[in-house]
Amino acid sequence: MTKPSTTDYAPQRRLYQVGAVAALIAAVVFRRNMGAEMTMFFGAAPNTAAGWFTLLQTNSLLGIISLNFFDIIDYTLVGIMFVALYAALRRTNKLYAGIAASLSMVGILVYVVSDTSFTIASLSSQYASALTAEQKSALLMSAQAVLTKGAPGAGYQGVGGLISLVLIAAAGLLISSVMLRSKIFNRTTGYIGILAGVLDLAYLSALKFLPASSFDLWSSVFLGGAGLLLMIWHLLIGMKLYQLGRIPHVKGGVIQ
Repeated sequence: MTKPSTTDYAPQRRLYQVGAVAALIAAVVFRRNMGAEMTMFFGAAPNTAAGWFTLLQTNSLLGIISLNFFDIIDYTLVGIMFVALYAALRRTNKLYAGIAASLSMVGILVYVVSDTSFTIASLSSQYASALTAEQKSALLMSAQAVLTKGAPGAGYQGVGGLISLVLIAAAGLLISSVMLRSKIFNRTTGYIGILAGVLDLAYLSALKFLPASSFDLWSSVFLGGAGLLLMIWHLLIGMKLYQLGRIPHVKGGVIQ
């Protein structure tokens, strides 16, 4: 049998390189829930349609960030990262790696479909160009109805947002457990991913039981903690995928 050469893995190496770039950008530039970070500097996000319209028209960039629009970009990058992780870990446990990648894709799709940021931004643009009080009132009512289904930047992302968070957190837990059994990623990377997923799921599991007075603290500790761990996790994954993409080590057809 002919010994496999490193050139046989050129497409796989390119996938690792793309996955590395995606993971690093997700960690540094388009982090999850950047709107929550903005509240530390600019105060709480609006909770009314009129407040969102005012913010979007006076400071459009801050408004877009607060709407969690960049979470769509973050999740897209994370999806690419999961595909690269599947390629790297499929020989360790093809079933679990495949389920993790699939869960992440479904979670991303659910988030994109249920996201309200485009709708609020569109209604704000229409409101700015409306000519009559009746038109403005109708647009405000429409936007307020959208906010009842999910309030961007206010912690509650609606049913779709919560389902997507469950799916992606579960995907992170599963792929991290595969990392612990592989020789590719170190155990620290796996444990960080598991802890981030546990914090996300702990936050979600307590939502029904939390009094309103405790919500902000719980959200800051658990979602904030998970966000910080995910940033580190993405960085570690990005660096490892970059190494795999640049210098593949082939032994018996298996990348070590």
